[in-house]
Amino acid sequence: MAELNTDDGGGGKGGKVRSKKQNSKVDLTAMVDLAFLLITFFMLTTTLSKPQSMDLTLPDKEKDDTPQTNIKVDENRTMTLLLGENGKLVRYVGMLEKPLAAPKDFSYGKDGIRKELIDRMEKVIAYSTAKGKPKDGMIVIIKPSKKSTYRNLVDVLDEMAIVGVNATGSYAIVPEFSPEEQKLLEVKK
Repeated sequence: MAELNTDDGGGGKGGKVRSKKQNSKVDLTAMVDLAFLLITFFMLTTTLSKPQSMDLTLPDKEKDDTPQTNIKVDENRTMTLLLGENGKLVRYVGMLEKPLAAPKDFSYGKDGIRKELIDRMEKVIAYSTAKGKPKDGMIVIIKPSKKSTYRNLVDVLDEMAIVGVNATGSYAIVPEFSPEEQKLLEVKK
């Protein structure tokens, strides 16, 4: 409990006789109780910030003894993105041996790879609809090299989420490179 003491100001010889004042006390117990109630209330009602994360589908950890079978995919639906050092980004459509669209360098952002993803997705949807399979979407294969940065991979994954590739098609991250793909990523000096 807290106290507030005041001096009565008298006590000298002679002169005027002053009335003696009582010491005033301020009880702070109620205010401390209220402060703790408010702190408890705000601690319980505040929502903590949720970490921002991206959903990724990862393969199972268990090794499967059954032999892998190659799944044939229509070349017109596939696009491969190669991520290299110094922010280099190369895309080709179809198979590298006989691409449907020649390999081309792109920049990150809305005027670069996002525009290309949107254009390619429209072509794939038109192609699939013409074949009578409107649910077949675009397949994007993302191949980050050992010299690419984590930021570049996250930027490409963000573009996939913005464009909505996962809603109409799918994408995969593949760490293996063919020698021809490695040549495409070499920086010209």
